[in-house]
Amino acid sequence: MTTLFTILQFIAALTLIVTVLLQPGKSAGLSGTIDGGADQIFGKNKGLDALLAKVSAGAAVGFLLFTLILYIVG
Repeated sequence: MTTLFTILQFIAALTLIVTVLLQPGKSAGLSGTIDGGADQIFGKNKGLDALLAKVSAGAAVGFLLFTLILYIVG
């Protein structure tokens, strides 16, 4: 049983790392100013950003739950 929760915790951790790295930065520096003009012309893909935010929140909750379960069981 512990092995199953360890594997699930590992998958949740990898999912959390990948989704956080795929999310766009919130920079407001010079590069953010230049990129902001392109966003006005081409539009921003808000659907993907919202999906990544939801997946990363779910992975964080899963990681927390699996960690607590492993602590209680082990």
